[in-house]
Amino acid sequence: MKRRDFLYLGGITAGAGLLKPARLFAAEEFLMPADLALKKRLADLALNAATSKGATYADVRIGRYLSQSVNTREKRVQNISNTETNGMGIRVIANGSWGFASTDDLTTDAIARTADLAVQIAKFNAKLLEEQVQLAPQKGYGNVSWKAPILKNAFEVSLKEKVDLLLHVNDIALQNGANFINSSISCVNEQKYFASTEGSYIDQDVHRIWPTFTVTKIDAASGKFQTRNALSAPMGMGYEYLIPDKKEELDGIFTLYKKRYDILEDVRLATKQVSEKLSAKPVEPGKYDLILDPSNLFLTIHESVGHPTELDRVLGYEANYAGTSFLTLDKWKSGNFKFGSDLVNFVGDKTQVGSLGAVGYDDEGVQCGKWDIIKDGVLVNYQATRDQAHILGLKASQGCSYADSWKSFQFQRMPNVSLQPGKSALKVADMIKNTEKGIYMFGRNSYSIDQQRYNFQFSAQLAFEIKNGQIVGLLKDAAYQANTQEFWNSCVAIADESDYRYGGTFSDGKGQPGQVSAVSHGCATSKFKGVNVINTGRKL
Repeated sequence: MKRRDFLYLGGITAGAGLLKPARLFAAEEFLMPADLALKKRLADLALNAATSKGATYADVRIGRYLSQSVNTREKRVQNISNTETNGMGIRVIANGSWGFASTDDLTTDAIARTADLAVQIAKFNAKLLEEQVQLAPQKGYGNVSWKAPILKNAFEVSLKEKVDLLLHVNDIALQNGANFINSSISCVNEQKYFASTEGSYIDQDVHRIWPTFTVTKIDAASGKFQTRNALSAPMGMGYEYLIPDKKEELDGIFTLYKKRYDILEDVRLATKQVSEKLSAKPVEPGKYDLILDPSNLFLTIHESVGHPTELDRVLGYEANYAGTSFLTLDKWKSGNFKFGSDLVNFVGDKTQVGSLGAVGYDDEGVQCGKWDIIKDGVLVNYQATRDQAHILGLKASQGCSYADSWKSFQFQRMPNVSLQPGKSALKVADMIKNTEKGIYMFGRNSYSIDQQRYNFQFSAQLAFEIKNGQIVGLLKDAAYQANTQEFWNSCVAIADESDYRYGGTFSDGKGQPGQVSAVSHGCATSKFKGVNVINTGRKL
């Protein structure tokens, strides 16, 4: 065994078996994954143990999850967190039912006991089943691998470099009049190995990064304050996301990220805008045409499109974290449910380069792809896993299985659900010129949605008033209200592909016990006609 494998998985126990967990001792070893041959040997131990106990199907996930968070406030470092977890999860089908067990003790005996426990749990669960698990067909891929196409591993960047950048961000805000500023960089690396009795041995290396900040300024006379968060998007990229490429021109004053994110320019602009927000006039309630930047629209997509097209919510199997779904199967079966206007096309896609949900294979070994969910405004599909595919008459899974840890059971999770850009050349400036009474919104802020993902309310970090085709200034306390079908049917324009960008979240919650996943939503700036806007401000 190589030294790095010893450090990764632990010490060799003579005769009895392989591995005991142990901490890593050196930074350079921390960055080195275990040897694939070793992972395969451990996976085969688990698969053979499970089938010997009566499993008709088994899969194994060996996972090593690294995360780092650097947090600062004003001139100080608030917290630095580094975590590592590794272990094995074993999922089986026995007597037609799922069973699952996990362990961080990777000795031969412990792996065998864990596989046996998973089979016992499946057999017990089978007594309670009314219908046996039906898996969509899936070929084995043999030995394959996928790696996020990063240019610079964020875990190889020194803490000093990260801290220096964040303190520079804070200093810019303070020098420009901010009263408070906090900033952070979060990095994630998932090293995942999947194996199944169908003959797949899949090694994947996933990277994510999220730089962000919040600027606060107080009006001394009134004691009131305003904030502005970063307009960054968490991305499935390496540290190159934070290294602006000077060859790439920024497309307009508000577009601070696309392939790169200029955090220093964003904080300069944020500090200026937070001052303007203090003196901004309150919005007058009424109907407005909304022009929504991807930094705002992604969250509306997430809540009103992503979650209600999760098949387990549709079926009522899942109701945690804001309920089920209004998009019941009868609407899909009709073949003509008008979810949105003819311009509205949503796809599920886990192959989008740079997105948070990008992987080569999902957590049950299905190669990921792209499919229509909303086509020309009509509901045509949902999000499904292998054991859900038969419900929709699908011949294969859509690759929507994910677990947030080796010790978590994988289940249906949202892929990147993205609004396709407009097919005709259209710039944001053209949308503004053609708007008589409107509001141009940026950044995620407060939101609320009901238990069927139908009625909702969203606000923004920035809301610019538009009059007669011109931006005339900032508004405050603006939020838009609608129901999902009404809102997407009011979509009258979508900018072209040159404006297409990602928004997303590191921590989309679902399930019980709760799990989190990272997911992006791509879109271009879009215009919605006659949406109800309210004033959220309160008079004291």
